[in-house]
Amino acid sequence: MHDAVIVDAVRTPFGKQNGSFRDTHPQDLAAEPLEALAERNDFDGAETVEDVIYGCVTPVDEQGLNIARLAPMVAGWDDQVPGVQLNRMCGSGQQAINFAASMIMSGQHDVLVGGGVEHMTRVPMGSDGNSVTDSYFEHFDEVTTQGEGAERIAEEYGFSREELDEIAVDSQHRWGEAWEAGHYDDQVVPVETELDGETVTVEQDEHPRPETDLETLSNLPLSFREEGNGVQHAGNSSGIVDGSSAVLVASEEAAADRGWDPMARIVATEVVGVDPLTMLKGPIPATEQVLDKADMDISDIDLFEVNEAFAAVVAAWLEETGASWEDTNVNGGAIAHGHPLGATGSMLMTKLAHDLQRTGQDYGLCTMCIGFGQGIATIIERV
Repeated sequence: MHDAVIVDAVRTPFGKQNGSFRDTHPQDLAAEPLEALAERNDFDGAETVEDVIYGCVTPVDEQGLNIARLAPMVAGWDDQVPGVQLNRMCGSGQQAINFAASMIMSGQHDVLVGGGVEHMTRVPMGSDGNSVTDSYFEHFDEVTTQGEGAERIAEEYGFSREELDEIAVDSQHRWGEAWEAGHYDDQVVPVETELDGETVTVEQDEHPRPETDLETLSNLPLSFREEGNGVQHAGNSSGIVDGSSAVLVASEEAAADRGWDPMARIVATEVVGVDPLTMLKGPIPATEQVLDKADMDISDIDLFEVNEAFAAVVAAWLEETGASWEDTNVNGGAIAHGHPLGATGSMLMTKLAHDLQRTGQDYGLCTMCIGFGQGIATIIERV
């Protein structure tokens, strides 16, 4: 079996809903990381990349027509680079990288790009439909919303609103400190675009509020339940944003042949299904199973990225795995920078690879909850 390595990983800044990317077409946004990867690693996309695999959770309207095929064409990679769009809901971007790694490990390909895009302003969440067949209810009692799933997890574990708000405040503060310290400099590429008829350059995430405190969050209304009967609100849930991200994945041999210095090796991947009525507990068994597959223990992992879809999801994962919050989402998470659905998984993998390089630590684990009860996980090793 071949080793699959991460050569480079980049993302756009994340624009807040109706923010600086509101006039940017999703196909243009999807092309930005591809252009950056080619420039940073000195390759011709048409001659080098064998396929582009992009996650997109709402592949309709401007995100339709297989945006993974269109992105390399918009990036100027000619017509020779194919592309395939996939949808594993919130885990789509991470799944794109895992699929790329699997194909390289099997020897079928040498150089691939895995990533994702979601323009939640121009193609709102849920635009692709929100109904299930009546036959579904022969097997399951209801369709649970993700927000309600988070509330049920909080009830199961007895998490208070203040406990979850503390996670949210930490996420915001960590993002602010990391941004000021330059921890995002090597992974976030500026995007020049049009906004209200003028050319602008977007350089920074627009959703974070690093000044957030517990008092501010305590005054926010609940998002999914009536007051007094829940804990999740906009301040301790992930933000709606627009963005894209991409990871250059290659075989160890192909990287050496091209003079690339890899960042990390992909050790193991996993995907699981869980109860769709709580929906969001997938990161727990996904973490356990990917560790078993790699013959590792939670104590062997130095850094964790756990998608902050909702604070309750992260809190439950911490309690069940015994992982340290101090080693988790060290530069802030989706509560701060936002969760551009199809792009988030590849963005988290981007953070993890860069953080291992920055800190000199060895192993990182990325995991995400996914709609309708799934979980995904990946372990990488710094090289």
